[in-house]
Amino acid sequence: MLKNFFASTKGAILAGLVIGLGAATLQKLGNPGNMGLCVGCFGRDVVGALGLHRAEMVQYARPEIFGLVLGAFLAAVIHGEFRPQMGSSPLIRFFLGIFVGVGALIFLGCPWRAMLRLAGGDWNALVGLGGLVVGATVGALFFRQSFSLGATQKSTKGYGLVFVLFMAALLSLRLAYPPIPGQPKNDLLFYSVQGPGSQYAPLWAALGFALIIGYVGQRSRFCSVGAIQSLVLFRRFHLSISVVVFVLSALVANLFFGQFHPGFANQPIAHTNHLWNFLSLVIVGFGSTLAGGCPGRQLFMAGEGNADAGLFVLGMFGGLAMAHNFGLASSGAGLGPHGATAGIISLAMILLIAFLGLRKIESAGT
Repeated sequence: MLKNFFASTKGAILAGLVIGLGAATLQKLGNPGNMGLCVGCFGRDVVGALGLHRAEMVQYARPEIFGLVLGAFLAAVIHGEFRPQMGSSPLIRFFLGIFVGVGALIFLGCPWRAMLRLAGGDWNALVGLGGLVVGATVGALFFRQSFSLGATQKSTKGYGLVFVLFMAALLSLRLAYPPIPGQPKNDLLFYSVQGPGSQYAPLWAALGFALIIGYVGQRSRFCSVGAIQSLVLFRRFHLSISVVVFVLSALVANLFFGQFHPGFANQPIAHTNHLWNFLSLVIVGFGSTLAGGCPGRQLFMAGEGNADAGLFVLGMFGGLAMAHNFGLASSGAGLGPHGATAGIISLAMILLIAFLGLRKIESAGT
C-alpha cells in the first residue's frame, strides 16, 4: 500500500505540496527571484561553473541539480525501481536536449520555473505556459499518430550508474571547491560574484530539499509535460493534480514570504516579448514530450538508471552552454541577438524529428 501511495490522489497532492513548498522556500533562503528551483537555469549555472560558457553572472555549481538525481536514485534503489536501460534513439534524444535547452533560455526558465514565475505573480508566465500546453499537446498528438523513438533495452547496473556517479562527482567538486567570497574562481570552478549566479540558498539546505524533491519526484512520476500528455491521450488527471498543487502551494508560500509581486514589467530575470515567451515554451513542451518527459523528469529518470534520459540531460547542458556562448539566451531586456533564429531552427528540427519518428501502423491481418 505504501509502495503505491504516490499513485493515489493523496499521493499526487503530497508530491505537488513538497515540490511547490520546497521551491518557494529555497527562494526565501537565497535562490534568485521566482527561481527557487529551475532545471534549465540551474543547469546553465552548473555548466558555467565548469567553464563551458563564460557568462560571468550565471556561474554556480548548483547542488539542487545533483540532489534531484541522487534523490531519485535513492528512491529507485529503495523501492526496487533502479532498472538500467538504454538504446532508444540516444543521438536523437541528445539533440532534443540541445533544442529544449535553447528554448528554455529564450524563455528564461524551464517548465518548473514557468510555474514558479506564475506563482510569484509574473504574468508573462501565463503566455509561456500557454506555449507549453500547445507544444506538449502537439507532441502528444504525434504519439497518437504512432510516433516512437524505438524500444529501450535492459542494460547493466554499471551503465545505469554512470550518470548518477557523474552527478555525485560534480557534487564532490562543489564540496571540495566552494565559492570564495568576492572571487570569480577558486582553484577549479567558476563562481558569479554578482547577478543570479551569486544568489543561492545555503549548501546543505539546497541539497537537502533537492534530495527530498528527487525522492518524491521519482515516486510520483512528477512531470509537467507528462501531465498534459496524460490528459490529451488518456484523459487521466493524476499528474495534473500534482502540477496544480505545485503551483498553488508555491503561491501560498510566496504570499506568506512576501515573494508575490504581480505584473508583467520588472519581473526578476524575465522579459515581456510575448511572442517568444510563447514560442520558446512550445519548443520546450514539444521537444520534452517527444523525449518522454520535462527536464526535471529527465533528471529523475536518469537517477533510475535510464541512460537515454542522461543523454538528454547532457544535450540540454550543451544547449544551455551554447545559448550563452552564441548569443541565443534572453535577458531581462529581451531576446539575445540570435535568439529568434535559434528558436526557429530548434522548432523546425523538433518538427522534423517528430515526422521522421512516425511509424507505419500495420493493417490487421497483414
